[in-house]
Amino acid sequence: MPVFLITVLAGCAKQESDNVYESTKESKKIVWGVKADTRLFGLMNVKTGNIDGFDIDLAKALTKQMYGKNAKAEFIQTTTKTRVPLLKNGNIDAVAASMTITPEREKLLDFTKPYFGAGQSLLAKKGSSIKSMKDLNKKGTKVMAVKGTTAVDNVAKYAPKASVLELDDYAQAFTALKSGQGFAMTTDNGILYGIAKENPKYQVVGGTFTNEPYGMAVDKGQDQMRNHLNKALDKLKDNGTYSSLVKKWFSGIPGFQIKEVEEP
Repeated sequence: MPVFLITVLAGCAKQESDNVYESTKESKKIVWGVKADTRLFGLMNVKTGNIDGFDIDLAKALTKQMYGKNAKAEFIQTTTKTRVPLLKNGNIDAVAASMTITPEREKLLDFTKPYFGAGQSLLAKKGSSIKSMKDLNKKGTKVMAVKGTTAVDNVAKYAPKASVLELDDYAQAFTALKSGQGFAMTTDNGILYGIAKENPKYQVVGGTFTNEPYGMAVDKGQDQMRNHLNKALDKLKDNGTYSSLVKKWFSGIPGFQIKEVEEP
């Protein structure tokens, strides 16, 4: 990266001592890091140029719940690789990007309480012999996953004989599956159901074999921001907004259990 670009980014970043809650409260704006390649959660709408999905709608609702109906949620596209650096550098205030709460990530970030009860599953072509993780646990069996996700480590744990083809994003992973580079694709069930919904020749199989609750993330030490996000999330659950958003994005998807999502 050129030196001048590093300087610019450093200049744009917030200082570690900044209180994100106080600054966002004053501006009545939260800058969220979100996915733009993940159907149902955050996907770029080529017609409107906007990112649509459950994470987007929830972030908007949380922003208004915290700071009033005129508050603004601004979105910056992130990836599995970039969301943590952008947050640590202060380029975004919070992350809502189908991000699993893990002990490793909690060393760097602070998470809200879980807002989505995800679990890892498998996507395979209809008629495939792959029905569960045990079918992948054979030498020479290849499965697609996205770099930097918990899915990669979980394959090594639950199907140690399988090999993982790591791709940069979900679109690349699914393209590799369609082209026959492996027998299945693995990640969280909600993401896989989104892919299957648009590709009826493929199906989610085997149920979930891990617990992967999603949380919204803030930088380490931003306790006020995390606590107020938690309070806002509780209010959205109490007034029915949260449930309405879950139903909007996930109802009617064959095999998807909404109750499991709402009670992570």
